[in-house]
Amino acid sequence: MTMSKFLIVGLGNIGEEYANTRHNIGFKVLDAFAKASNIVFEDKRYGFVGKGRVKNAEVVLLKPSTYMNLSGNAVRYWFNKENIEPDKFLIVCDDIALPFGTLRMKPGGSDGGHNGLKNIASVMGSQQYPRLRFGVGNDFPRGSQIDFVLGLFSDDDLTKMDERVEKACEAVRAFCLSGIQYAMNNYNNK
Repeated sequence: MTMSKFLIVGLGNIGEEYANTRHNIGFKVLDAFAKASNIVFEDKRYGFVGKGRVKNAEVVLLKPSTYMNLSGNAVRYWFNKENIEPDKFLIVCDDIALPFGTLRMKPGGSDGGHNGLKNIASVMGSQQYPRLRFGVGNDFPRGSQIDFVLGLFSDDDLTKMDERVEKACEAVRAFCLSGIQYAMNNYNNK
């Protein structure tokens, strides 16, 4: 039996000033996934990369170092370098259209105004790639979206953070081991 290989990309911005912002939830999920799977990140071309196994799946974890709005270059490079099949890569990112901690996995679709997803679609030439959106809420005044996503989580959100990140990690594992349909059925809106 050949082992399937997956590219799991967590979106965020590099630098300490962004470390705990809402926009970096993709990095936070990948860090937790890597820790639980004993995978260590190394500084590589276009990002921080960790490789390992989760049961019968080979996983390549990527945290792009290209900044959020240019994530497509890193995704394309590692997608091609690792020879990933189109349905075997997953983008993990924040979503202001969802309440905090709500998970929504989809096989494709629009970028929903997310500049990281917009750049990936532009570089990859398609919006048809799996993504796991992690809700960060939208409690901000009109016109303050950028300040909100680059801001820190509320104390209330932080009390639920570990459990919600673990649930997102479970969804990523389910994607790799059982497929997107199973992951969607078991983790969307949970």
